[in-house]
Amino acid sequence: MKDGYRGVTALVTGASKGLGRAYAEELTRRGARVILLARSERDLRELATDLSERYDGPKAEVIAADLTAPDGPERVLAKLRDRGLAVDLLLNNAGMGSAGPFLDRPLAPQLRSVGLNVGGLLALTHALGAEMVARGHGGVVNVSSTAAFQPLPYQASYAATKAFVLSFTEALAEELRGTGVHVMAAHPGPVATGFFDGTSATINPAVADKPEAVAARTLDDYARRRAVSYPGRFVNRALNRTLTWLPRLVPRALVTRTAGALNRKLGLHEVVDLA
Repeated sequence: MKDGYRGVTALVTGASKGLGRAYAEELTRRGARVILLARSERDLRELATDLSERYDGPKAEVIAADLTAPDGPERVLAKLRDRGLAVDLLLNNAGMGSAGPFLDRPLAPQLRSVGLNVGGLLALTHALGAEMVARGHGGVVNVSSTAAFQPLPYQASYAATKAFVLSFTEALAEELRGTGVHVMAAHPGPVATGFFDGTSATINPAVADKPEAVAARTLDDYARRRAVSYPGRFVNRALNRTLTWLPRLVPRALVTRTAGALNRKLGLHEVVDLA
């Protein structure tokens, strides 16, 4: 199953760092041809060079674009057409979020988060998914989060975007059942990345999964054509599965108050930007 990516062309969004970089590396290791998409062309080219030096196989393609720009997704699609690239696997990993009290945090980054986590994902999935259905094969992996399963005070807009990704992915998977196009949502918990860089918020390394482990587990689950993936260490996978089911059994108001209390304990109610 782990060698099932040979001959696959995979587009990875947010590929320049963190979890996106780990997805790109793991796909390349498994024999896929990767298309690296992010805003920083320099970072992407450095990654492409590193991948070509470390692994045999197809050379990585680089597309620098901002999916939050009004014409960002269309620019990506135009570059794919110009290069004659047909995407077999769309891995919608790019994401951003804000932490802290909603009314106390700047609005612009939160609007960009909605544009990226929702708008960019929708646009690429709509265009590339249609091409996959026409060919009769392909797949989409949308990286959501365990944040999708309950409201998260002090991460209100971020959790809301991931709830959208969860609902959209489940619905699309049913619409495309039988078309040859497999759609899967991945719901990692905390991952040791720079997600909170630039703010006073931190991720506890003792409980966070490594990006490499999350990427490998996600791709294993997709290769097995699972409907959903809870990637990470066994203990975290078990915990994340539990956390996704509890909100369905407990009154929603209690879930929200409990989540708020947990985030206050983590200090997210006092988040500030760092100079």
